Amino acid sequence: MKWKGRDGSSNVEDRRRMSGKGVAGIGGGVALVIVLIVTLLGGNPSELLGSLNSPDSGNVGSYVETDEEKELAQFVSVVLADTEQVWTEEFRRNGREYKEPTLVLYSGSVESACGMAGSSVGPFYCPGDMKLYIDLSFYQELKEEYQAPGDFAMAYVIAHEVGHHVQTLLGTTEKVMPDRSKVSETEYNKYSVRLELQADYLAGVFAHHVQGENLLEEGDLEEALNAASGVGDDRIQKKAQGYVVPDSFTHGTSEQRKRWFNKGFKSGNMNEGNTFNASNL
Repeated sequence: MKWKGRDGSSNVEDRRRMSGKGVAGIGGGVALVIVLIVTLLGGNPSELLGSLNSPDSGNVGSYVETDEEKELAQFVSVVLADTEQVWTEEFRRNGREYKEPTLVLYSGSVESACGMAGSSVGPFYCPGDMKLYIDLSFYQELKEEYQAPGDFAMAYVIAHEVGHHVQTLLGTTEKVMPDRSKVSETEYNKYSVRLELQADYLAGVFAHHVQGENLLEEGDLEEALNAASGVGDDRIQKKAQGYVVPDSFTHGTSEQRKRWFNKGFKSGNMNEGNTFNASNL
């Protein structure tokens, strides 16, 4: 992706030098709410529960930015600026006003309106404060654990989280997600998958418009598709436990995530990604 030398966003909040207070000692009721929110937003609740029970969870020592992290911070700022340009224009075309989110950089753990979270939950979006949260160490994890290297693989991750922000602004999340206490976990997961695949579609719409600005380089689309495939529920479960449990999927299979990203990329239309009415995901 052609990003060097271009302006970044002013909506970046750097908390990497702030020590996290941790999440130990949070009461059961509050902890349950946090876990539910993290599950909805794509995090791993079992990992979060582990951090809730850890006595030293979130304690961050003195942070020293490496040259690689400095470049990554500049990169994600430019990508965020690109999302702002794309979605401001798309909302304007649809007679709406786009409210820009803030991207929070953190190291180790972070506090959001959705509660405390450790970097193990991965990048996430919190609708309560309309902020995206990312520990830049995820870039290395994306390359090594998910076998998805490349700058546009990371851009896809950011665009996916911004997709959740778009859903929040459009009221999609509030409209379509059922009351979790009134449906089974399996039924709730089905809605979660459709929400996540729509965010993948919106990430594809973003990529479509970035390509229209002649900012993509050879191999960028493949990097994004590879990242979408790498974070599919089936691939993650197969690697972690040797088998898959479809009823527990919350984000969609590798094939589904690639398919919906590619649909958005080919269409470029934010209104054509209604995964909730799709008979075949």
